[in-house]
Amino acid sequence: MGHKLKIVGWLSIGALAGALTTVSLQTVARGNMAPLPLEELQQLAAVFGMVKSDYVEPVDEKKLITEAISGMVASLDPHSQYFDKKSFKEFSEGTSGRFVGVGIEISQEDGLVKIVSPIEGSPADRAGLKTNDLITKVDDTPLKGLSLSEAVKRMRGEPKTKVVLTIFRKDENRTFPVTIIREEIKTQSVKSKMIEPGYGWIRVSQFQERTVEDFARKIEDMYKQDPKLKGLVLDLRNDPGGLLDAAVALSAAFLPENVTVVTTNGQLAESKFTYKASPQFWRRNSSNDPITRMTQATDGALKKVPLVVLVNEGSASASEIVAGALQDYKRATLMGSQTFGKGSVQTVRQLGPDTALKITTARYYTPTGRAIQAKGIVPDVMLDETENGNIFAALRTREADLEKHLSNGKEAEEKKDPAREQAREEAMKKLEEESKKPAAERRLPEFGSDKDFQLAQAIKQLKGQPVKASSTLAERKVDKKD
Repeated sequence: MGHKLKIVGWLSIGALAGALTTVSLQTVARGNMAPLPLEELQQLAAVFGMVKSDYVEPVDEKKLITEAISGMVASLDPHSQYFDKKSFKEFSEGTSGRFVGVGIEISQEDGLVKIVSPIEGSPADRAGLKTNDLITKVDDTPLKGLSLSEAVKRMRGEPKTKVVLTIFRKDENRTFPVTIIREEIKTQSVKSKMIEPGYGWIRVSQFQERTVEDFARKIEDMYKQDPKLKGLVLDLRNDPGGLLDAAVALSAAFLPENVTVVTTNGQLAESKFTYKASPQFWRRNSSNDPITRMTQATDGALKKVPLVVLVNEGSASASEIVAGALQDYKRATLMGSQTFGKGSVQTVRQLGPDTALKITTARYYTPTGRAIQAKGIVPDVMLDETENGNIFAALRTREADLEKHLSNGKEAEEKKDPAREQAREEAMKKLEEESKKPAAERRLPEFGSDKDFQLAQAIKQLKGQPVKASSTLAERKVDKKD
């Protein structure tokens, strides 16, 4: 498995969606480097010299070179990227699911930071912070008007350092300070619960290092609660991706042993690979495989239990690998809306101690050879977001909407659809109307709640009851050019 050690990778979590990458960090020196275009490099050097000598004010030459590299890589496609020291650190934190901070899941409400949930066992949890608490200040900095990312930066820091959060608790109508000591936080990417006797729900929000272990443990707990589980809903909505080996492991939990889960193909020999439903393709520790342990503990029940997978436009990369594999083998019924369409592979090559290049090296394909790139996975049953339809679905960006996106490789690019453009205009009008309503009325119901319309339809599907499928959603096809 020497080749596997090179190619084991992950689907990085981006603002829009995940990007399939490998964690093999290689030096820039390669024996098969192409000949350099000397004339063009001389022009680059000439421009660099002119900017340095002629620009209106002195420029930082290191910054110039960094920006030149960033621009060159960014011109390729939306997912290739040059990592400087800061962005490489953030990228690494994303892969591990670990960061130093206070330990809260947050959103924004009326310009303030709202606590969605404290992470269990975190400093914020121990300090008594609650869901729906509003954070008005971090130390002496008011958060009103700051972006969510700026607020996050101020709450993160070095281990064992102190941060003071000013909290407004609405139900008690009081404001108070809370002093928290930062520490390393391990995010939780798996949630589960029994919806009703015999029917369970398990949600994977992203694929991280701990996801496979957490998934196996949640499944074991679920079967302890109800050994005669009649049906399960795997919720991958808004899952932007994560570790490739985690996606293979989760697929394998439901599939026969050693079947193909996903294949990759590109110019490099190491980019041509097949991942199978076998522990060697995801196991990091020879003495511990959570999927094997879970399968034995549940007597293989997960490979037979009736299964529905929920997906939407925010399901990308790793989640599309899982959905595509389960659909190809007819192991699950996919419900929801067409997925994001992120089907390209990026490899991370380390350039120095704290810089790296993430570059697209391959496309990936489902077990039957379907190309996901710029197309996505089409569910077996289309579902609206709510009982009243899809309010904002037309406004959501997918891979095919991104500038310079990689082509599908098998079909021509998607043409502009007049009907879709009209739907976007109508959705914009609805958005303007909705923005006038109170914030509580604008939000969609929380995934997994008793008001989750799509989850309710998934449970009906498992019970063999009539499902309220969408009458408006349709596949966004990649049109062939004449």
